[in-house]
Amino acid sequence: MPDLVRITDVAPRDGLQNEAAIVPVADKVRLIRALIAAGADEIEATSFVSPKWIPQLGDAEAVLEAICAGETPEQPQPVISALVPNERGFERALLFHDRLKAAGYPGGLKIAVFTAASETFSKKNTNATIAETIERFRAFIPEALRAGMAVRLYISCVVSCPFEGPIAPIAVRNVADELLALAPGGELDLGDTIGAATVRDLDALLDVFTDAERAALTLHLHDTFGRAAACVVRALERGVRSFDGAAGGLGGCPYAGTPDRRAPGNISTESLVQAVRGAGFRTRIDESALAEAGILARELVGRARTAGA
Repeated sequence: MPDLVRITDVAPRDGLQNEAAIVPVADKVRLIRALIAAGADEIEATSFVSPKWIPQLGDAEAVLEAICAGETPEQPQPVISALVPNERGFERALLFHDRLKAAGYPGGLKIAVFTAASETFSKKNTNATIAETIERFRAFIPEALRAGMAVRLYISCVVSCPFEGPIAPIAVRNVADELLALAPGGELDLGDTIGAATVRDLDALLDVFTDAERAALTLHLHDTFGRAAACVVRALERGVRSFDGAAGGLGGCPYAGTPDRRAPGNISTESLVQAVRGAGFRTRIDESALAEAGILARELVGRARTAGA
């Protein structure tokens, strides 16, 4: 089986969206460029969500403008992606697809859409049922595919929900089938949103996918209970070859914490790469440059929190 593992860093989007303070555009772009230098295969740069709901990402256009205007990196260019919640967000994102190509990013702009395997979580997170979120996607995914945009299909709460508890793997499979019917060839990204997964939970989830399907999956793990690295190793054994991480371990689901303790965030890309290499697989990541990106990520968040205090 192929031993090269694909790494997506979501720190600029998922890592920053739940921060109380806003990180300046210039600092976000510094982080993105540090992740490019580290060799990330994909960087989720921002989200075209309404600033009313997530003001931390209300600068999506400015961030992508800066990427387009900057010097083309010498190393292979990563995929640049952005979260798109609805048709209006897609219209904003589409404006940057050809511009990124012209700036030296051959894939243009990849879009990501998100739903959940939990009805309650979907309603609280998107103000819509699972079926309603998929109908939203139906309004623009065909146009995205015609434009040659790659599409990532996120499913949250694939193991457990903070409101409903454990989620049956077949529920995840059913949502996955609906999404893939809408975007054939799309990248299915399974999110353990509150970091509840054990290796046994992961096995049960992967059992509902075929060998070929597992090879095309991406896993998005949170490290709430310190089990994410073990889940990475098991997923590799089961044929998964693509994972999300966040430099510095930024992020964390707001529903997974307590009033006096913020939940740990995504598995850090540093820990993810160590787990992958420890299991005998390869990545394109430069670990020294990644360590610098992780330090920068934590510094930027710390500075923003201090300024906002």
